[in-house]
Amino acid sequence: MTKELLRIEDLHAWYGESHILHGVNMTVNEGEVVTLLGRNGAGRTTTLRAIVGMTGARKGSIRINGEEALKLAPHKVARLGVGYCPEERGIFASLSTEENLMLPPTIAPGGMSVAEIYTMFPNLKERAHSPGTRLSGGEQQMLAVARILRTGARLLLLDEISEGLAPVIVQKLAEMILALKAKGYTIVLVEQNFRFAAPLADRFYVMEHGQIVKQFAQAELSQNMAMLQEFLGV
Repeated sequence: MTKELLRIEDLHAWYGESHILHGVNMTVNEGEVVTLLGRNGAGRTTTLRAIVGMTGARKGSIRINGEEALKLAPHKVARLGVGYCPEERGIFASLSTEENLMLPPTIAPGGMSVAEIYTMFPNLKERAHSPGTRLSGGEQQMLAVARILRTGARLLLLDEISEGLAPVIVQKLAEMILALKAKGYTIVLVEQNFRFAAPLADRFYVMEHGQIVKQFAQAELSQNMAMLQEFLGV
């Protein structure tokens, strides 16, 4: 039986006086990869930030594994098994790769050990003693995701992880997502790179002006390409 891990209902969010999200509704089932598509400024990143409590005022409902999380502080959302990887990655220049990796605490059962992470990301093992910001863009992205995996998070919110990376690295990130899915992780992707996201997602949500305007499954992708062309120019 399908288990619902995340349910968002009538979610509104603000940055100061700016009303960004206007009644977002979406669900994510355990073990799914769900992609949020839309133009820049559509509200995709704000949706991820609202889930983890990093916007201004919010109203509506965010249920994680059945627990209402709308009023929780970010560290308490993390304890529900949610990991957020922002677009800017947040790698510390003064720390080595391994020191960056060891920063987050294990806050939920099942966090990956360093040995497991090095098995999944052999590049990071090779660069364990290199300063974090001396890594390539792709290696920094892998490090940012690996830090989340140490915490025990099972719901991963990944924001534009393919941006600015060479195609060969983007392919490695795609393989990483499929490997995580095979291990039972649930993933919400915000992506501008449609070709990267399209084969990975079980379901798609399309956003415009802070609202979900369309949702469809992987099996319905081909019949929605004309609509995606209009919204995304893909």
